[in-house]
Amino acid sequence: MPGHLEIPLAKFFDSEVYMEIPLHAFQLDKAQIRVFSTKANMGEAAAAHAASILRDAIANRGCARIIVATGPSQDSFIHALVQAPKVAWNNIEVFHMDEYVGVGVEHPASFRRWLKEHVVNHVYPGRVNYLNADVTDLAAESRRYEHLLQSAPLDACFLGFGENGHIAFNEPHLADFNDPLAIKRVSLDDKTRMQQVGEGHFATFEAVPREALTITVPALLASENLVCCVPELRKAEATRNALEGPVSPACPASVVRSHQRAFIFLDLESASLLSSSVLRS
Repeated sequence: MPGHLEIPLAKFFDSEVYMEIPLHAFQLDKAQIRVFSTKANMGEAAAAHAASILRDAIANRGCARIIVATGPSQDSFIHALVQAPKVAWNNIEVFHMDEYVGVGVEHPASFRRWLKEHVVNHVYPGRVNYLNADVTDLAAESRRYEHLLQSAPLDACFLGFGENGHIAFNEPHLADFNDPLAIKRVSLDDKTRMQQVGEGHFATFEAVPREALTITVPALLASENLVCCVPELRKAEATRNALEGPVSPACPASVVRSHQRAFIFLDLESASLLSSSVLRS
């Protein structure tokens, strides 16, 4: 396997919080991969690692700036993160990744709503920046959000992989690893739209919006740290393609392997299609 390197198991946890030692720990290209027995254990481990990043940033600079993925695949991670000890959320600035065009903040599928319900209403960050895709002038909104996003360094990006390998809403048919934009309007492919139905966000395929605003691939990777949580069997194919296939826009998540400080957290289900040579521990 090109770029494959076995490394010792490591413990990524605060001394006050129990965390399962990973079942598998290895490096692919530049990314560190950790596999845990369950989604809950994966989420706890990822949250402990993320909390450490936040504490260090606040200790060193007095603040932290983060991009947060939203949705069901992130719920165990976010649930553990907002309960992590000694994280000064009043010193943290939060961005989210994407939003459906035309969907209001009160819609059950709104990512702004998810962020409020799962993060903001629990820890009350110092500043939260919402990407509003239900405004009339989407180009102006994209420029506004891009300015905020690029106004200072980003300490971490917390992200997942879509069932088709997208990151944020950078789809395989349009992902650009050298995109000059930080925010852009994109069309969603059919597999992504079906994923939203399967996750219960929309009642029918036809009800899923066809477009979204998203942070682009280079803007995501500009973060100093990537913390990727990819649980569940439905993500197994995307996980295999991202970790064992070529680094290519055909599977946008594969680009995570090129990031110097990327940690990818899996459970046994999402790791189930990885080859045995990769999963040696």
